[in-house]
Amino acid sequence: MSLQENLHDLREKIDGLSPVEGLLFLSDLFRGKVVFSTSLGQEDQVITQMIADNLIPIHIFSLDTGRLFPETLDLLARTESKYKKRIDLRYPERSSVEQLVKDHGINGFYESIEHRKSCCFVRKVEPLQKALLGNCIWVTGLRAEQSPNRSDMRKLEWDETNGIIKYNPLLDWSYEQMLQYIDEKKIPYNPLHDKGFISIGCAPCTRAISEGEDPRAGRWWWEDSKKECGLHAR
Repeated sequence: MSLQENLHDLREKIDGLSPVEGLLFLSDLFRGKVVFSTSLGQEDQVITQMIADNLIPIHIFSLDTGRLFPETLDLLARTESKYKKRIDLRYPERSSVEQLVKDHGINGFYESIEHRKSCCFVRKVEPLQKALLGNCIWVTGLRAEQSPNRSDMRKLEWDETNGIIKYNPLLDWSYEQMLQYIDEKKIPYNPLHDKGFISIGCAPCTRAISEGEDPRAGRWWWEDSKKECGLHAR
């Protein structure tokens, strides 16, 4: 039976498990084939803590796009120090970045949605695809209430683009529940969150949001789109 064909049975086993139990179950079932991609956002910091403190054998990696906030890189170092666990950094291909800048300019992503998606593809999607290659489970920090296009997701989904099962252990967590957990476990987080930056990506593409704005409003704030970069295409 193929990986995709196993999805229904896996969903029945996962649905009643806590995030830690789910991570343990999948890491035991697919030994050495479970990876977690962290953007160092609050949700991802929660999952990193769960993996590290429970000694769950899941490989953690992050995408260094070359345009991250200094605060994000500082958080990376603080996280590795606290949990004594190395986070594998993945980078875009130098030649692809050089061609992107040659074609569109250093900040060409402001000019059109097409140019922005090209930048996301080179700096994020391609490195992600390489990092996921050969694995069975991709753990993410997605929560259903983050945006309308994530509201109908399930904890286990088939990612057709990468041929992998995506596990979203915090899918049904509320924002308040997540903040309470961070406080209780003393999890390090990006100080930009305290300045109104809810969803944090690349520095040129992220701004703080005002009270009442959608959590994703600060991402690619100059355009009207679904506010996704292509990592979680559906």
